[in-house]
Amino acid sequence: MIENKIEKLIDQAIKELEYTDCFLVDMKVNNTKVEIYLDSDVSVTFEKCRKVSRIIEAVLDEKQWLGEKYTLEVSSAGIRRPLKFTRQYIKNIGRTLEIKKIEGEKLEGELIQADDDKITIKFEEIIKEGKKKKKIETVVEVQQADIKEAKIKVSFKT
Repeated sequence: MIENKIEKLIDQAIKELEYTDCFLVDMKVNNTKVEIYLDSDVSVTFEKCRKVSRIIEAVLDEKQWLGEKYTLEVSSAGIRRPLKFTRQYIKNIGRTLEIKKIEGEKLEGELIQADDDKITIKFEEIIKEGKKKKKIETVVEVQQADIKEAKIKVSFKT
């Protein structure tokens, strides 16, 4: 399959450029259009995307896997894309996540810990004690296997 060939090509480009902090998050191949989304433990710069793109483009031009006319886009996964890998969770510790669990439950809170099996978030809940309302801090562990989708919540507060 063309997807497997391109995925191997991406891995080769990342190794060749010594971008050990970079990794493939998602790829879409639709006829003559290839979209590649990279993430990094540090940051995905325009320059990194450009260099990876040039290596892939050279091979696609030579091998003609997509013919002569194709579109290749290599970009950062960005904060709008769902988190998929443990290293993405670790990178985003301290940020607020919106989580949709497989069974439908939704959670929102600050990511405070992540490992290969689970993530831990904390958030404030308001509970009633008699006639008064009280804020309590709740810490919840969520198994990564139970997460349908987790996205970073963008906040413009300072």
